[in-house]
Amino acid sequence: MGAVISFLVIAIVVLLILSSCIRIVPQAQALVVERLGAYLETWSVGVHFKVPFIDRVAKRVILKEQVVDFAPQPVITKDNVTMKIDTVVFFQITDPKLFAYGVENPIMAIENLTATTLRNIIGDLELDQTLTSRETINTKMRAALDVATDPWGIKVNRVELKNIIPPAAIQDAMEKQMKAERERRESILRAEGEKKSTILVAEGKKESAILEAEAEKEAAILRAEAQKEKMIREAEGEAEAILKVQKAEADGLRFIKEAGADNAVLQLKSLEAFAKAADGKATKIIIPSEIQGIAGLVKGLTEVGTDVQKAE
Repeated sequence: MGAVISFLVIAIVVLLILSSCIRIVPQAQALVVERLGAYLETWSVGVHFKVPFIDRVAKRVILKEQVVDFAPQPVITKDNVTMKIDTVVFFQITDPKLFAYGVENPIMAIENLTATTLRNIIGDLELDQTLTSRETINTKMRAALDVATDPWGIKVNRVELKNIIPPAAIQDAMEKQMKAERERRESILRAEGEKKSTILVAEGKKESAILEAEAEKEAAILRAEAQKEKMIREAEGEAEAILKVQKAEADGLRFIKEAGADNAVLQLKSLEAFAKAADGKATKIIIPSEIQGIAGLVKGLTEVGTDVQKAE
């Protein structure tokens, strides 16, 4: 019975030892393995076996990109303004062996390196340049940190300035400056609006005056056309009336002639027609000599007839 128990205990111990010798490395990780205290190899993704009691996993390394947010660091600008800047560093481990043996505390090393690099860069810039040159500062810091951390198996992908905190007096002055700038822009916008409004009103008055002038012009033209049409119609009416009168007189003379009247009577009728045409008007009528002679003859015959009546 004791032998069976001993066998079971030994079997369990052997199984535990064998299971501890099997290692499965997950994705985006790497294991740094040592043999008798010396670096042996780096295990990547997959199943690996180690020699019990001789080999050991010295360090587990994360290969994914990592983010470290460092506390605000006091820096001094070129014009002697002290401010605080906190940074965010995005890095990735590219060589697990160098990362395991290159530096004792890689994160603290990156933080201190970031602080010194930031002080060097900000020391060459004035306050206004610091506030407006974030992209330039980020690029310079990334390049400097990438070179410095390369011996540690670390690649710095990005460095971002998270916050730039100037002194309280500088913040108050900046707020006043921003307020004055906003008021200035507001005044400019208001002046431009009033200018545009005045221009629009003037253009509206101009167009109104032009339209009124054009309307008056068209009305005057229409009145002149109406007066002209009226005068033409009146003249045509008078001419038509004269023609009708003359036609009536001509028809009367023709009727007398057809009735057998001699030339003397026709000429007398013509004279009466001239007299009627000139009745009530300052018209000068030139009577032919033949009609004048006939008129004298008619007068003479009338006087002779009167004398004969008296003698009887």
